[in-house]
Amino acid sequence: MADSARTPHATGFPAEGRCSYYVEKKKRFCRMVVAAGKRFCGEHAGAAEEENARKRILCPLDPKHTVYEDQLAKHLKKCNSREKPKPDFFIQDINAGLKDETEIPEQLVPISSLPEDQLENLIKKLRKASEGLNSTLKDHIMSHPALYDALNDPKNGDSATKHLKQQVDGKHRKKNSVFERLQIDIQHLCLNKIPVLREGKLPVVGIGKHLCGVATDLALRCLVETYAASFEERNEEPLAKRIKNDKTEKEINTLAKEGNEKNVPEKWTPVAGIVIALCCHHRCDWRHYVGKEYFRALGLGAVEFHYFQRMSSWATCGMQKTSFKASNITTKRNDNQNNDSEEHDEGGYRVTDDSSESLPGLLTVEEKKKIGHLCKLLIDQGRIQYLQQKGFNPALQYYTDPLVSLENVLLTALPIHASPETTA
Repeated sequence: MADSARTPHATGFPAEGRCSYYVEKKKRFCRMVVAAGKRFCGEHAGAAEEENARKRILCPLDPKHTVYEDQLAKHLKKCNSREKPKPDFFIQDINAGLKDETEIPEQLVPISSLPEDQLENLIKKLRKASEGLNSTLKDHIMSHPALYDALNDPKNGDSATKHLKQQVDGKHRKKNSVFERLQIDIQHLCLNKIPVLREGKLPVVGIGKHLCGVATDLALRCLVETYAASFEERNEEPLAKRIKNDKTEKEINTLAKEGNEKNVPEKWTPVAGIVIALCCHHRCDWRHYVGKEYFRALGLGAVEFHYFQRMSSWATCGMQKTSFKASNITTKRNDNQNNDSEEHDEGGYRVTDDSSESLPGLLTVEEKKKIGHLCKLLIDQGRIQYLQQKGFNPALQYYTDPLVSLENVLLTALPIHASPETTA
């Protein structure tokens, strides 16, 4: 009976109907399904005696897979890696910002290789530039009523509850709602060329859940420059406003009675609001950053920005797994550079990364954390000023507890004429 329970791997044979090719690196047989009467899958067919006459080569579009040489022309027409036609709303680098090659040195040494005096000077610049900034943000933690029962279900443990708080329900079931998914890099997205927005001249609300680093800057420019500016250039009155102006007095009174009048503001704007959960400042890029003017006004430039965005990861990477409190553990300088592999925090904790870029000499975990938060705050302040100059009233606030996510800062922005502060 023991023999019958043995797995194909244990017996040294592939599973029935699976490829007979043994993957040495994985120490197991390939698990791809084979065609009837074949021993090997298409990827490993070259290993079979009957297939030796046909040669497989790397796909020129994507070397991660192979193809029969005599079927290359046919494969290139249907390969998933082939270049596909660009939609009308694709405009190369429309949200990228201006590229100033002279500002960015070709090679910048990692933080771990900087002389101590240069790094100390960078930290002094950071602290000076951060003077006067409010580092104490307001808590504005909210929860949708739809999640109440699930969050209060005693069957859900801490992990399940935390997972629920981190999720957003993507299944919209409201009648008469229209949803359209666009698969495109925000860097090349022109909103005013999307048919449903162009034809209806509709206002938009930008919502981003963890738009990593540079994606936040691309999204802001996409909204407030590309889309909003298109209405100003054409000097067009948006549809929502025209509808109200065309209403008869009787219709307006009817709307008011139904409580819908407040949904058609007196002053209309193409971008009705922005809500972005910020994260991964270490993945920001000077070329795309919207706060360049703010940095330059502080006497800072591309070099300082580069090192500040690298040090921003200390806010979430320098912490001990078991506690959020300050630690006496110190980090010593090492020669290993952070390899940009940081992702969103898991479970609100971070394991101390001994291979991350660290300061020379001794620096406590708590000191690294404070420096990291200052870097994040300064980068975000540049975004705040950018939005202010574009006619918005922006704000930073905490939207969840750090036990749920260390990346818990929310950027919100309303058009100045629609902000509570200006209408109160």
